[in-house]
Amino acid sequence: RKRLAHDNLRHSDWGMVGWAWAEAQVAWHRLPLDRQGEHADILNELRDSMDTAFADWITARYGALASLPPISGPVIGHQVPAYLQRHIKAPDKKVALIVMDGMAMDQWVLLQHLLETASPGYAFQRNAMFAWLPTLTSVSRQALFSGLKPREFSDTIETTAQESTQWSRFWQDQGLRANEVLYRKGIKRTDQLDDLDAAVANPSIQVAGIVVDTVDEIVHGAVLGKRGIATQITSWCESGFVDRLFALLLDKGFHVYLTADHGNVEAVGQGRPNQGAAPELRGERVRTYRSETLATESAVSNANTYRLDIAGLPANFMPLFASGRGAFVQQGEQVVAHGGISVEELLVPFVKVSYVS
Repeated sequence: RKRLAHDNLRHSDWGMVGWAWAEAQVAWHRLPLDRQGEHADILNELRDSMDTAFADWITARYGALASLPPISGPVIGHQVPAYLQRHIKAPDKKVALIVMDGMAMDQWVLLQHLLETASPGYAFQRNAMFAWLPTLTSVSRQALFSGLKPREFSDTIETTAQESTQWSRFWQDQGLRANEVLYRKGIKRTDQLDDLDAAVANPSIQVAGIVVDTVDEIVHGAVLGKRGIATQITSWCESGFVDRLFALLLDKGFHVYLTADHGNVEAVGQGRPNQGAAPELRGERVRTYRSETLATESAVSNANTYRLDIAGLPANFMPLFASGRGAFVQQGEQVVAHGGISVEELLVPFVKVSYVS
């Protein structure tokens, strides 16, 4: 609350707000349901104040983030590969990037707490960074692996099919050979780790990019909100997947970094938009258009929406966002979604994982 009272917040201040809110959410979901009622008004008031301040800040400042230097860590998603590149200057250094698709900061906080209890040999150095807007996988995750701003991959902005090629191309441009770069996606089960282990054991591999889909699948199947997601993530962590993933990379000498392409937020349906103007991409919190006429028509036709000009997006890629914590689903339906502008969707963890020395 004290940080939100300041008028001139910096991007790093919002990172601290994001971590504080994440810790508060983890504590909140651990409370018995019969005790949440006595604290609900305070939490909701704080959330509303945060949402309003963040929306105003994003409108005024988001466009400048891409020009800020990644000193202690990336500021925004597309800076990740260049930041990692600084850490493999020596021939004996290898880097692995784990992208937990769709994982919000509160879900990482939960995982970290669980790991610190079950596997106390790990150390976590955590920062926060901004995802690319709109917080859709084809935009934000593609920026992460390509090292490019979304306007620089306009032709593929609606698909993730080129991620492997873009990841390899970035590292080849830095002087690595194609056989020194690994990309794997769709990793979600413990029984897949043997194949991944064998792949990263190849002595030629210097850089590995790994997409873990489990959290995103849990989120999109959620019927009990973030509380239910927390229960499922706890079970997943107890399976040993995350522990083994970290160990198989660290034991082979990789410097391991973990991040997410976007987070997720609890939202309430405000009705499905009138789609007389058909969007190119449909997200539960955003619609995107390739035509100014169609974008304007849809904005005028649908209440509780707003537009935001975002530097770094293709000129002909225009998002229409659901206002507040609304979602483009049936009126009153409660969902956990992404695509929009909130601390929980737009701020994501960037964590260096190592063994305790």
